[in-house]
Amino acid sequence: MAIYIRRREFVTLGGAAAAWPIAARAQRAAKTARIGFLGADTQSGIESRLERFRAGLRDLSYVEGDNVLIDFRWAEGNYARLAEFAGELVRLKVDLLVTYGTPGTLAAKQATTTVPIVMIVSGDAIATGIVTSRPSSPHSLVPRESSWLRRPSHPLGASPSS
Repeated sequence: MAIYIRRREFVTLGGAAAAWPIAARAQRAAKTARIGFLGADTQSGIESRLERFRAGLRDLSYVEGDNVLIDFRWAEGNYARLAEFAGELVRLKVDLLVTYGTPGTLAAKQATTTVPIVMIVSGDAIATGIVTSRPSSPHSLVPRESSWLRRPSHPLGASPSS
């Protein structure tokens, strides 16, 4: 039994086969950033701040569910779980840890020295031992007030719009 393919079907099939590697490379090149968010309390208690956090990401062209994923962990006031959650987020190979609250920042600092940590809310970072001085830190801790996320060298890469 002979199989006959019309010229149009052959050209379509051949074109699709030729384009496949290009499409595959394009998908691999568009890396989705992954942020781990470690909250000491509950999500409902900081909903307005979370919306401002997401708006800040959008201003930098990071859209949750599109080119950035956020893995949330909430201790719900049970600070003993923070170390477990911080370790879990590090094992997920997040590009960045964002902490809300001093206890979460301390847990994140203990969990990693390689993943950058951004503190959204924290007490006195020097008094609590999070950092040794304001200008620099031996760890990858960054206060949210810095323009660090706007730098091309930040762990999420240059903003997608730049």
